[in-house]
Amino acid sequence: MIKCQTMAILLSAAVTLGAATADKYASSQDWPVAGGRGGVRYSTLAQIDKENVGQLQRAWQFDSSDEFEGSEMECNPIVLDGVVYATTPRLRVVALDGATGKLLWDFDAHRGKKVIEKQRNRGLVYWGNGDERRLFVGIDSFLYALSAKTGKPVDSFGDHGRIDLHDGLGKNAQDLTIQATSPGVVYKDLLIQGALVAEDLPAAPGYIRAFDVRTGKLRWVFHTIPLPGEFGYDTWPKDAWKYIGGANSWAGLTLDAERGIVFAPTGSAAFDFYGANRIGDDLFANCLLALDAETGKRIWHFQFVHHDVWDRDLPAAPTLVQIEHDGKKVDALAQITKYGRVWLMDEETGKPLSPYKEVDAPPSDVDGERLSTKQILPTEPEPYARQQVTEATLTQRTPAAHAAVLEQFKKLRSGPQFTPPSKQGTIIFPGFDGGGEYGGGAWDPETGIFYVNSSEMAWILRLVPRVMANRATTGSTLYRQNCSGCHRPDRKGTPPEFPSLVDIGSKLTRDQVTHMVQEGGGRMPGFARLGNAPVNAIVEYLMTGNDIKLGGAQRARKHDFTPLKYGIDGYNKWLDPDGYPAVAPPWGTLNAINLNTRQYVWKQPFGEFPKLVAEGIRNTGSENYGGSVVTAGGLLFIGATDHDRKFRAFDKATGKLLWETTLPASATATPAVYEVKGREYVVIAAGGGKSGEKSGGSYVAFALPAKSSSE
Repeated sequence: MIKCQTMAILLSAAVTLGAATADKYASSQDWPVAGGRGGVRYSTLAQIDKENVGQLQRAWQFDSSDEFEGSEMECNPIVLDGVVYATTPRLRVVALDGATGKLLWDFDAHRGKKVIEKQRNRGLVYWGNGDERRLFVGIDSFLYALSAKTGKPVDSFGDHGRIDLHDGLGKNAQDLTIQATSPGVVYKDLLIQGALVAEDLPAAPGYIRAFDVRTGKLRWVFHTIPLPGEFGYDTWPKDAWKYIGGANSWAGLTLDAERGIVFAPTGSAAFDFYGANRIGDDLFANCLLALDAETGKRIWHFQFVHHDVWDRDLPAAPTLVQIEHDGKKVDALAQITKYGRVWLMDEETGKPLSPYKEVDAPPSDVDGERLSTKQILPTEPEPYARQQVTEATLTQRTPAAHAAVLEQFKKLRSGPQFTPPSKQGTIIFPGFDGGGEYGGGAWDPETGIFYVNSSEMAWILRLVPRVMANRATTGSTLYRQNCSGCHRPDRKGTPPEFPSLVDIGSKLTRDQVTHMVQEGGGRMPGFARLGNAPVNAIVEYLMTGNDIKLGGAQRARKHDFTPLKYGIDGYNKWLDPDGYPAVAPPWGTLNAINLNTRQYVWKQPFGEFPKLVAEGIRNTGSENYGGSVVTAGGLLFIGATDHDRKFRAFDKATGKLLWETTLPASATATPAVYEVKGREYVVIAAGGGKSGEKSGGSYVAFALPAKSSSE
């Protein structure tokens, strides 16, 4: 067990508590780790409780004015010595007075340059030693080290305060997209970091790496796509490491500092939906990895999906918990999934602590694909999201809506988990965004209850032949071959995740569009490899509609790979003609699960659509992103819902709503709980931008009235 830590120790090193009961937790006024220590998202503060939470009022609001169309804020702030450290939609780093919201300093890596590409950041990493305190943050393809006192880059770290995230990925990845959207963890003098890479080829490999916190020097690398001679190499085609990317830990990491173990959840290999060039189980994609934090050596792994073609990334870092198992208390991990199930694993061995079943997986009828014949699913707890769309689960919102989706349903393929992608279109439920998502779960060590919010949206996965370049290649052909899988053949995209490119010339300059096509960003690969003439042809087609014909076959210049035969026709949420989900409510839920008994304590719809509320239709639930925080005051705080802009406090024991307020924009982020001068605060980012809702750029903090702060 972890011993109590003094505040001095907490502030001199980034530490994580292992699984522990409530009385073993250090009482902390701060929130020093994004997601809470051990990913537990629990606060010992109890000044705000079930009796007085109704008196909460806005204590301060910081408006960054950095929002732009489609921007988001997913940052869970960290708080140290009463200072809130966070990021804005344009990825400025800000330090705010925790009591007033006053800006103390800011750091702008773009130096005032207009930011047009959406980037995500889910939090910063803190390291300290004596008087030296640093913050680490991923911006573009770099990892910065900033002084926590001034916000200035630490000159001795890497190249004048930053390192290139391509370091350690190999020469073939040097011009490919990579970002650090989720914070890493610090163990002793190591910063351990995952990354976001492109989801179509060419994509960088998702290696997990450790850097020296003082110098930025690369200290170790774990190859999630094994090299020859490494464990797991035989689960891929020969030399797959040379051309396959992904298998990356984009969702963040969890550290048990006591044991010296870092836990890394990984995503699917690129390309996400068709794997004819990666036949096999594809270790270490879709795995939970336990690595020696000192050396990066594998301790154990567990693969949740073999040869993933459903985009079933592990969407959040696991939570360190303690559960009753066979009459004993066991230190364990709770791992949520996009498909709506919780896995419980022994922390030291990786052995599942709940029964699971092996299921037969149907074969693919798409040429070239060869799926794994067996997959696995836990049998308890029961899923926190429905598992299959049937005719009985289609929307009944209006007769017209039902009739429209029923007609579509009859043309689509629907089945249980692991129903193969198809040319006709396969219903993925829960969809590509879950089920569970990056907010993760919150665990209450007082009661053993685990809280997870979930979306219940159906998406349609349809494989389509890729348009192959030839001697008659044109800008439109190149667009359809390289861009239409995300932005659709009609260029309308699936906003806000993949924006419409229709009439893009009225929004961006030619130089800006050219830069985006060449460099990529986030999940989008860059296409500089095509060469200048093909890139210019794509840009001309997007800007004007003119279709330039190129002479001679166009080949990839910098990467030797063959485009796959099939792509997809877009990331398509299945909606009715009025834009509401095609399935019947609930469209989102909030769930409380007793991990000792594996039974639900309560479960309820979560989120609403204001337009439907105006029509008298309530408690539908909605898509939700971001997580919750549970407190010793008996409360569960959560924003997350896409459409209603609400921030809520629930009775953690019963699920009863005790307080809510409306924010400037939806809060698809996790709150932080902290105390300054005897007054407890709860702060959350209001960034909006999801599901077509307006973007925002504010941090809003709440507290009891000042006169009650000492009660």
